[in-house]
Amino acid sequence: MNKITEAFERKKAFIPFITAGDPDLSTTADLILAMQDTGADLIEIGIAFSDPVAEGPVIQDADNRSLAAGTTTDKIFDMVNSIRDQIHIPFVFMTYINPIYVYGAERFAAKCKECGAAGVIVPDVPFEERGEIKDIFAEYGLTVISMIAPTSADRVRMIAEEAEGFVYCVSSLGVTGVRRELDCSIKKLIDQVKEVKEIPCAIGFGISTPEQGKTMAAISDGVIVGSAIVKIVEEHGTNCVPYVRDYVKAMKEAVSS
Repeated sequence: MNKITEAFERKKAFIPFITAGDPDLSTTADLILAMQDTGADLIEIGIAFSDPVAEGPVIQDADNRSLAAGTTTDKIFDMVNSIRDQIHIPFVFMTYINPIYVYGAERFAAKCKECGAAGVIVPDVPFEERGEIKDIFAEYGLTVISMIAPTSADRVRMIAEEAEGFVYCVSSLGVTGVRRELDCSIKKLIDQVKEVKEIPCAIGFGISTPEQGKTMAAISDGVIVGSAIVKIVEEHGTNCVPYVRDYVKAMKEAVSS
């Protein structure tokens, strides 16, 4: 079984996202282990980029703080490598195609494998153009996660046929960020995916409260939360770990209930 798929086995998965290097890489390492210990089933580790087109202001600001602190892709890989033996759940890197190409796609894939990553999420690569990186990452046993959105429409079947690991279902139009209300029509997209392939579908973009998490988990296989966690990190800085721990625990309980 794919390592990523195991995160969904016999349970609803909770998937937190953090930006590596915000506020510093030592805190990021502590956050990864704390989130694992309080119920995260899979973790998204964001690699900061100066032009993150899919992100709202919260994660954009986190990327800027990380870059200003001197975070580099190599330093992120080194940090993850330093705690690799303590990580026993799957994790993926979330970044954009520019940092991958600048680093060198094959070198990037090799580093991902070396530090134990299960795959990558690259939101700015259209499905039709993902073949090149998908092939490179596949050589290293890594999964490129597919995304579908309300705008995917007639492309959903095509994306589902090629999808591996899980499908990242974008709950609403626009960029990432906390939202008061979520669009439950995402269930139609999930149903379309399931008609094509029995693959886990996790919903992200906008989920922030336990109530929202419970609602979205009821119509999917898992819930992804990023901006709400990044806001906690922004508020508490290097003291954020216990606050994120409590938040992840509450969200996991809601998603599982």
